[in-house]
Amino acid sequence: MRKCLWLWGLLFIALGFAWSITAERNPRTERISGSAGDVLEDDPVGRLKVYVYELPSKYNKKILQKDPRCLSHMFAAEIFMHRFLLSSPVRTLNPEEADWFYTPIYATCDLTPTGLPLPFKSPRMVRSAIQLISSSWPYWNRTEGADHFFVVPHDFGACFHYQEEKAIERGILPILRHATLVQTFGQRNHVCLNEGSITIPPYAPPQKMQARQIPPDTPRSIFVYFRGLFYDVNNDPEGGYYARGARAAVWENFKSNPLFDISTEHPTTYYEDMQRAIFCLCPLGWAPWSPRLVEAVVFGCIPVIIADDIVLPFADAIPWEEIGVFVAEEDVPKLDKILTSIPPHVILRKQRLLANPSMKRAMLFPQPTLPGDAFHQILNGLARKLPHPKSVYLKPGEKILNWTAGPITDLKPW
Repeated sequence: MRKCLWLWGLLFIALGFAWSITAERNPRTERISGSAGDVLEDDPVGRLKVYVYELPSKYNKKILQKDPRCLSHMFAAEIFMHRFLLSSPVRTLNPEEADWFYTPIYATCDLTPTGLPLPFKSPRMVRSAIQLISSSWPYWNRTEGADHFFVVPHDFGACFHYQEEKAIERGILPILRHATLVQTFGQRNHVCLNEGSITIPPYAPPQKMQARQIPPDTPRSIFVYFRGLFYDVNNDPEGGYYARGARAAVWENFKSNPLFDISTEHPTTYYEDMQRAIFCLCPLGWAPWSPRLVEAVVFGCIPVIIADDIVLPFADAIPWEEIGVFVAEEDVPKLDKILTSIPPHVILRKQRLLANPSMKRAMLFPQPTLPGDAFHQILNGLARKLPHPKSVYLKPGEKILNWTAGPITDLKPW
């Protein structure tokens, strides 16, 4: 049976040239139908006003000066969102007319020599900034942050830890529990995802990807593509915990399958290879999300999402079920059967939807900005949460949040 699947798959790849011809006869792109397409193309300008707090540079610019690598890290959305808002038409200099308040903190810009993020100072930095704005302006105290938003692109958002067990133990920083969190992490029924949070894509360098584009009519001769870790021997030497075993299952089941171009090696042709692939695996790692999701969409490679209960970026605007393939973690051993059973016409439609420029823009944080890009999708998400309900406004002197809650280490001055 497995041999038959391989032969079918090889025939599948051989038909790539024929599919390219078929695609030529059909529209190259397809607009998303229904409300999702309308949401994706919404223009937030005129629908909200944002006041940007002016904080001392130790919370942002000086941190970046210390380590410019943060500009290209997958957590860089916090930096570029700040830059975007400073010159955005939604910015207001009059806080009295603001719908939202933004506190520009670069809480993830603390990297090890190898580029891994260290979230341990982040809670103290956030607390320090909130203490500053609450004592210098009256707006935080009116709602205890319910009309404020924070960009927290850590692995597990405002739980501020890269290991899930410890992130769950910590929970969301108590002082942020009324605020709207703009975060890359999204998983249903998880303590690190607040109701009302806005899930965004991780940062991937737009200019670098644009420079590596290949001709759009290049045949997709790779059936399944993946580059990355299958085991994390340094942090999970016994295996099974990293990626909840899903990546290990991919390797053990398909390392010798000719339909699967998978490896731990990261070639210089990585971006080009994704553009030659039909399916790109996007499995969870330590967290359910990764930049592969962005890369797959931008390069028109159908994302195969292996992360149970994941909440995907801008899910009210991007029809993930229509452009991707969802595979349960327990079904990874059947991945070859699942993918080879998808009819060609379904694959072609997914490719047409992925070819829609508005889909690609929504996943990127470009400089200069473009209509409908990830910056604007975040603003759309904020605009859709307006007006704030009257119940978020506190009575004079009323307090709900416990400022001393959380681990003792979080209470140390920053």
